[in-house]
Amino acid sequence: MTLRSFLFVPGDSDKKLAKGQGSGADALILDLEDSVAPARKALARDMVAAYLGTAHAPGGPQLWVRINPLDEGGIADLAGIVRPGLDGVMIPKIDGPADVVRLGHYLDVMESREGLAAGSIRILPVATETAKAPFGIGEFRHHVLPRLYGLTWGAEDLSTALGASGNRDETGGYAFTYRMARSLCLAGARAAGVEPVDTLYVDFRDPEGLARDCAAASSEGFTGRIAIHPDQVAGINAAFSPSAAEVEHARRVLAAFAAQPDVGTVGLDGKMLDVPHLKQAQRVMARHDSHARRG
Repeated sequence: MTLRSFLFVPGDSDKKLAKGQGSGADALILDLEDSVAPARKALARDMVAAYLGTAHAPGGPQLWVRINPLDEGGIADLAGIVRPGLDGVMIPKIDGPADVVRLGHYLDVMESREGLAAGSIRILPVATETAKAPFGIGEFRHHVLPRLYGLTWGAEDLSTALGASGNRDETGGYAFTYRMARSLCLAGARAAGVEPVDTLYVDFRDPEGLARDCAAASSEGFTGRIAIHPDQVAGINAAFSPSAAEVEHARRVLAAFAAQPDVGTVGLDGKMLDVPHLKQAQRVMARHDSHARRG
């Protein structure tokens, strides 16, 4: 299933945890990292573990947890939160695929401990948050990582890692280094055969800007986005769902190729279409069907 929206929820807030279920997000990311003060991390871990045991419901959002980096409390996080109800783990500040491989080994053991189906917990790395990380994004295609759902990126921690005073240029958009990291995330995910997930849109009070930014991201090839406020979810879901016109066009493309199964090109509306158009139509319909199953 392709997930359009991942809503961050601080793991130490009962109010926000309760509100997340009704947000309409495809997935909640219960956060144990940056949104939780160091003194409250153990409490947040216990709260998230309890929430996982009670909140998972058919038709509701998937439940993911952003752990801390593995060597900065992440292993203790895993020990506390791997249990029935956990759909996936977001791992921050990786240097490359080796960190995901390591996380997968821990999950193998902990799934066995809990009697969970092997490989049932997926992984979404934040693939650009250290100075080393951008150089390794292309290496994901060389690793067998069946748990890997996709790749996402982030600009805030990357600017800290690079010693930058900011990550925006004079126009207000991301500076070149951060646009490059975003593009590497997109291409790296596609090369690895997983989903590219765009980073958050900071201003949750700007729905028009969010809509424009999501439309651009979707047209580039991203299939979902992180949200930092429930008010962003509906706009993200709309932008990353194929429109009625796109679905109708995809159906017509598929029908045209189905009618001539032995040819590599077909004509439609005065245009010649070939195999890339067929694959794009198949991708649109797969996304449409995935989202339709969620209702």
